[in-house]
Amino acid sequence: MTTLVVGASGATGRLLVRQLLAQGQKVKIIVRCVDSLPDTLKQNDHLMITQASLLEMTDAELLEQVKGCNAVVSCLGHNLTFKGMFGHPKRLVTGAVQRLCNAIEKTAPAAPVKFILMNTSGNQNKRAGEKVSTAQFIIVSLIRFLLPPHADNELAAEYLQSNFGAKQKVIEWVAVRPDSLIDHELVTQYDAYASPVRSAIFDAGKTSRINVAHFMSELIIHGEIWNKWKHQMPLIYNGQ
Repeated sequence: MTTLVVGASGATGRLLVRQLLAQGQKVKIIVRCVDSLPDTLKQNDHLMITQASLLEMTDAELLEQVKGCNAVVSCLGHNLTFKGMFGHPKRLVTGAVQRLCNAIEKTAPAAPVKFILMNTSGNQNKRAGEKVSTAQFIIVSLIRFLLPPHADNELAAEYLQSNFGAKQKVIEWVAVRPDSLIDHELVTQYDAYASPVRSAIFDAGKTSRINVAHFMSELIIHGEIWNKWKHQMPLIYNGQ
């Protein structure tokens, strides 16, 4: 089994790569700077590294990256700097998801490819009938208008929902929505829910990045877990 991970040099993507390699999986990554990776990763024989900017790669180059992959994971996100939040590309995540999915379609895979998108608890899954309070609706609307990365996350999930329903057989997807992200060295107890059990604005919980990485690796490796969550947007919270 081979998984392509984009955003692999980020805080969560790096943890996912480590967990997949630790379980004997083959992993391909696209990173803009190889130097940002620790030597323990770069020296792993099961890891294939491509140094490039994903949005600048040609269609043919992207097709080669996704060819033969059973799963593709986007852990991409905007840097928390002024340029990262408001500079170009404002649709980094959406653009990457669209290009990767187009490349997957062109490979005409014999079995559906798993696509996992790391998203956010602030993204309301309206298609699943999720409701939020009026106050939260107003605040999220302001965030959407003022902070381009939030709109980007919403559009990326919407693209998967709109284009890859249960009837097509090319791509199956899961959009993983962690709550407020924190760092922790070890995997701990966590819970996954189909819809929010707390307000992302007024009662936000905590989610360890390593727990998010663990959940995504479980989705990739275990078919029964994937079948439970495919075409959904599960929320991940650390256990109490």
